[in-house]
Amino acid sequence: MIHEASFVFSTPDAPLIAASLMPESESEPVGRSCGRCMIRDDMTLAIEIRAEDLTAFRAAVNTWLRLVQIAEEMVQTTKKAGTTNK
Repeated sequence: MIHEASFVFSTPDAPLIAASLMPESESEPVGRSCGRCMIRDDMTLAIEIRAEDLTAFRAAVNTWLRLVQIAEEMVQTTKKAGTTNK
């Protein structure tokens, strides 16, 4: 059974977060799951996750949500330090 989920994030930093996640999104699927990151507009980031089984699905969801969280934290850190273009 294939398990799928889509997550949509609304943030003014969507393009920056998407840029940091693109290498993960563009890599070839390995194992039992895959995910991709898409920018819908300047304020909307979408993540789609697919997995062959529930265990792989849970792991992939945790990984992608954590990657989004880390990317957002890094954007905020660089903004505070004045080292980003936004």
